[in-house]
Amino acid sequence: MPELPEVETIRRILAVKIIGKQVEGVELYLGKALRNASPEELARGLVGKVFTGVKRRGKFLILELGGAKLVFHLRMTGQLIVVKRGAPPPKHLALKLLLSGDEELWLVDQRKFATIDWLPRGGHFPRGLGVEPLSNEFTGQKLSEICQGRGCAIKALLLGQQHIAGLGNIYADESLFRAGIRPDRPAGSLSDAEIRRLHRAIRAVLRESLTAGGTSVRNYVNAEGRQGAFQHELKAYGRGGEPCVRCGTPLERIKIGGRSSCFCPRCQS
Repeated sequence: MPELPEVETIRRILAVKIIGKQVEGVELYLGKALRNASPEELARGLVGKVFTGVKRRGKFLILELGGAKLVFHLRMTGQLIVVKRGAPPPKHLALKLLLSGDEELWLVDQRKFATIDWLPRGGHFPRGLGVEPLSNEFTGQKLSEICQGRGCAIKALLLGQQHIAGLGNIYADESLFRAGIRPDRPAGSLSDAEIRRLHRAIRAVLRESLTAGGTSVRNYVNAEGRQGAFQHELKAYGRGGEPCVRCGTPLERIKIGGRSSCFCPRCQS
């Protein structure tokens, strides 16, 4: 968390708010977040640069400044928020960029797991990510190829960013519930019909969450500090012990790869 819909929601807002803005100052408060440069190198590289683009790859946000890139991975509790210059700083402020136009871009991170990468010469980053699930390349055939011959749980496969980029615990649970597939089923055991159902479910759930502005189950807010609304539509994630919305059977909660997974033992097989 945040996953693809949340990161894409942030990207769309940032594209409107920061493209064309110049960086006038850099204040780094959480040094460990910056992985590949010193605070001085980051400040020297950013000050005077203008944001020229905002992209997303999987769960990564890529802020472009000409030929350079500033890459964020928000991990569990990271937030990227644009505020007016001089707004009272929050308790867990990790990075502040002073922007032209009397605004600031904040990275706020309660758990302190978010990461920042400064790439002064651009390059291809992040690497090793799988197909984007809302792209034309993610077809039923592609999902079938990803699952073929694999003995790991389908939930674990969906969470592996090297296969499908951007899915996390929330949307894996929701997609599997919608497709009627248990999260602990071996990926290679899925039939062609189940693969097609799962492919449709993944794309539909992600699109619906995007329309709702993402899911705010903990501390996610968009780049304007506003919560999403898809948490009101969740059918499986976080609902262990509650009745299934389809059949009324209590949802079960199990661990898969160290992650909690909720499913209906009657509707999902």
